[in-house]
Amino acid sequence: MKLLPVIEVRARILAEAIVLPHEPVAIAQSVGRVLAEDVTAVRDQPPFAASAMDGWAVRSGDAPGVLRIVGESAAGHGFVGAVQSGEAVRIFTGASVPAGCDAVVIQEDATREGETVAVPAVASGNHVRPAGGDFKAGQTLLAKGLRIDPWRLSLAAAAGRGELRVTRRPRVALFSTGEEIIEAPAIPGPFQIYDSGSRALEALISGWGAEVVRARPVRDTMEATIQALRDADGDLVVTVGGASVGDHDLVRGAAEALGLQLKVASVNVRPGKPTFFGLLSDGRRLLGLPGNPASAMVCAELFLRPLINACLGADAGPRMIQARLDAPLGANGPREHWMRAQLNHVDGLVTARPYRDQDSSLVSVFAASDALLVRLAGAPALSAGDVVDVLPLARA
Repeated sequence: MKLLPVIEVRARILAEAIVLPHEPVAIAQSVGRVLAEDVTAVRDQPPFAASAMDGWAVRSGDAPGVLRIVGESAAGHGFVGAVQSGEAVRIFTGASVPAGCDAVVIQEDATREGETVAVPAVASGNHVRPAGGDFKAGQTLLAKGLRIDPWRLSLAAAAGRGELRVTRRPRVALFSTGEEIIEAPAIPGPFQIYDSGSRALEALISGWGAEVVRARPVRDTMEATIQALRDADGDLVVTVGGASVGDHDLVRGAAEALGLQLKVASVNVRPGKPTFFGLLSDGRRLLGLPGNPASAMVCAELFLRPLINACLGADAGPRMIQARLDAPLGANGPREHWMRAQLNHVDGLVTARPYRDQDSSLVSVFAASDALLVRLAGAPALSAGDVVDVLPLARA
């Protein structure tokens, strides 16, 4: 099998991505969803000149002076009419600035005596938020392909949107294989281990904006594996384990029995070499991940997350950053290596320290990591302070 570099594998997978249909959702349920249309403003925000402070709305040309109080402007209850020379209006934060006024004197700087108020000199525009100061009618506020977060939700709400059109969530059918896998709280046999990889992937996939349809672990028989693939109900099918070519690695053969059109046979990467990708005869995309949890999660970050993003119409990624090594690192071997690492922030710089033990079965190392540090195939040794590329991992 030809070992393909990560960048080519990702390109082949993304070439098979299909952006899913759109659907409307209430804005309150839109966080985490990807916009399928631009969000534009239907009016200026604020729609009127508004006061930034509690105080007095005045004509700047009348200040300093003693002005006659002619009314009040509060948020939601503006002053009706125009202010004439020698007049002032009591005003509160967020209220509309009355016609004729061009400045606000804060209440601490003014002195009221009965029906008059003494104000100091003030510049035109003082403490006034101009109409359209935040955004203008017709302005594009959020672009198609953006993922909604609480801050973007706020902007869409300010634009008067109660509903947003978003891309349908991809359905990801996920199952693991192997006689050695058992799900807690069942009691494991003497040669069994708890299923940690697919449980972590379920959480990752949900966090990436897809809907997970998860099945129980599949026994190591060709018939059971074929049936599990046939029954997998999703736009994407993701398997964990059985991806290699050993006697008990049955996923690839089962997929071939269902008409697999192989696009990626294996990857020149550590960990995750057995990862494969293809199309089943009914059009479902199949990503076969290795059984070791670290291998599965690294390759999910490298390939599954970009595929889900592409199906959502979002930027596929991944989004890398640069960091400086905080310790020397030896030369890399013939496979591209995505090392679990810890990031730190020192004097405004991001530093990275890969963990010494990168064995793909170590779940504890992944739990302590907050980034993947990439070493290209055949990369030379590095010194402390050298710049490296890292992929930050989302941590709570």
